[in-house]
Amino acid sequence: MVHRWFLSAVRGLIQVVLSQAVNIPLFVLAVVSFALIPIGVGVFLLPPTLLALRGLANQERRWSAEWSGVAIPVPYRPEPPASANPFRRLGWLLRDPATWRDVLWSLVNVPVGLLLGLLPAALVVYGIEGVLVAPLLAEIIGYGWGPFWPLDEWGLVGTVGSIVLGGALTAAGVPLGPRFLRAHALFNRSLLSPTRGALERRVQELTETRSETVDASAAELRRIERDLHDGAQARLVALSMNIGLAEELMKYDPEAAQKLLVEAREASGTALSELRGLVRGIHPPVLAERGLEGGVRALALSLPLPVDVVIDLPGRAEAPVESAAYFAVAEILANVAKHSGARRAWIDVHHANGALKMIVGDDGLGGADPEAGSGMRGIERRLAAFDGTMAVSSPRGGPTVVTMELPCALSSPRTLPSSGTD
Repeated sequence: MVHRWFLSAVRGLIQVVLSQAVNIPLFVLAVVSFALIPIGVGVFLLPPTLLALRGLANQERRWSAEWSGVAIPVPYRPEPPASANPFRRLGWLLRDPATWRDVLWSLVNVPVGLLLGLLPAALVVYGIEGVLVAPLLAEIIGYGWGPFWPLDEWGLVGTVGSIVLGGALTAAGVPLGPRFLRAHALFNRSLLSPTRGALERRVQELTETRSETVDASAAELRRIERDLHDGAQARLVALSMNIGLAEELMKYDPEAAQKLLVEAREASGTALSELRGLVRGIHPPVLAERGLEGGVRALALSLPLPVDVVIDLPGRAEAPVESAAYFAVAEILANVAKHSGARRAWIDVHHANGALKMIVGDDGLGGADPEAGSGMRGIERRLAAFDGTMAVSSPRGGPTVVTMELPCALSSPRTLPSSGTD
């Protein structure tokens, strides 16, 4: 219990420092930046201020979950690409209701964070003072001690009263420390969690995503069935017929039988290639053997133009997430090769803030529109099944930058399977 109190006291003091030394300057800077929007300065000053405030709020969400077990969902709307102009980024922040709740939280957390952050340590320290320090000082200089005013005014003996009440404060403060910390986490949740309207929109999005995912899965199954029926299955039937005819011809026309066997061997090779292609379309072997990094590098090598690849992944995501990320990048690269007219492309894959972020760009003609083609809509559906997002920046004349994010955790690098050879 003492260990828990000590942790809550230290964490409470961290909250005090945060609420006074960080909340106040950010709130003041946000207000000043908003006031400077009419003269243009605020357009460039307000977004980084609000994003810094958002980062602080996200840190509070993580602490609330780790320290007190109070989960606070992240309510922010998808971020536009980094290449978006300042006015678009400012509009994205100002239209998000969660931004204004962050600002309100940064103001209200100043007194609340100070009070609830100090109480875990203050109760116990002040109680110990009453037990150990106050009696000694009372004997020397007549020092009066009390929770709110000297005990002498209560008509109590100073030494005995300070020991009794100090011990009571200490005994109560030790178990109450974690409760004060949890109270602060509940306060954070009241302001930093999604609003009812946001939750309703989220439920609607999940319903639509589930429906689209079911439709996409059904379409994928029909494609696999069609490929098997029209491709490999038909070739295997023809192969069986050729082998049967060769058996009959072997008795009286060995040369004709040999030709049929040659055709059968070629047909078996073609059927095997089609089956391999089908398997690669379901889950590429390179993805299973070498992970997302190896899969993306293999995709880059298959493109008929130079591709700069930067990948920083300290571990591996779950197999379904890796598969969704791989096929999303593959579809974007296919669009680059077919439609962009680009001379060079680039890929940046990294993991940050609990999300897998993939950026694919090219120096082509631009003008890519997710609403105009089924390819990008398919990517959006695939990512949405994992709560992912996609943002496209593709002005006429280029460049085109597609930013995709998939919330996920990465496993330890020690759990990675050994890499295979190409």
